[in-house]
Amino acid sequence: MIKESASRRAFIYGNYLFLTMTSLAMLLPFLHIFAGSLSSGSAISKGMVSIVPVEWTLINYEAVLQNAAIWKSFGVTVVLTVGGTLFNLLFTSLMAYGLSKNELKGRSVILMLIVFTMIFQVPLIPGYLLVKALGMLNSLWALIIPGTISAFNLIIMISFFRGIPEGLVEAARIDGCGEYRTWWSIVLPLSLPSLSTIGLFYAVGHWNGYFNAIMFIRDPGLFPLQVKLRQLLVDSDAEALMQSVNVTLQSMEGIKMATIMVATIPILLVYPLIQKHFIKGAMLGSVKG
Repeated sequence: MIKESASRRAFIYGNYLFLTMTSLAMLLPFLHIFAGSLSSGSAISKGMVSIVPVEWTLINYEAVLQNAAIWKSFGVTVVLTVGGTLFNLLFTSLMAYGLSKNELKGRSVILMLIVFTMIFQVPLIPGYLLVKALGMLNSLWALIIPGTISAFNLIIMISFFRGIPEGLVEAARIDGCGEYRTWWSIVLPLSLPSLSTIGLFYAVGHWNGYFNAIMFIRDPGLFPLQVKLRQLLVDSDAEALMQSVNVTLQSMEGIKMATIMVATIPILLVYPLIQKHFIKGAMLGSVKG
């Protein structure tokens, strides 16, 4: 057994200490919000809440969950996240499969144009005018179609597809499979790590997105959850929620914290479901051989 040097042990312990401190720096604000959402309004206003709830109460969550507008926004966000992610994965995988083939004519030019979009993105006003000209204002398509394919995710998926043994593809062709059948029956089942990782990136983007909704959506019934959360935090719409539940130990800050938790926890629960595939997909391109 090789004995580790003192410098090696110092590096390992220092690395553990740094990662622990970084994790705490990211976790403590979340714990503070969670504690505040379960604390009374008087405890919050007196600054008594740190990372442990004070004067436990569920009244903040009652005010949030009894509000029909938040439930409607939640439903819009779920539809947008699930439908948008499937839409993204469909077209990203199709384009990546084609660009993973060296025999594709003009492949290098297309890849160069894709990389160009990573550096120079569409300006705000031309993007808005394009969405308006396509008749997508005040529809969820305005939040899905403009970001159908992410250049970064596309390049990752191309790299993964190029790692699939060519012999499997050739065997499928010998059995009479066309390109679409090969993509569906051979390539996609072998690409679960890549699809899970990129799907999570897309899903988080849809769930947390609000800027495009502010630009393209005017109907309050189509506001996603993050826009509703913004209204509570910025536009002080929490007062309307406070009036919906007749309780004295209630504060706007507590309602805001409860709304943040309602908007955050569902997307956090997705990660454990795909953790096995995500860990594999997160290391795409790290080892070649």
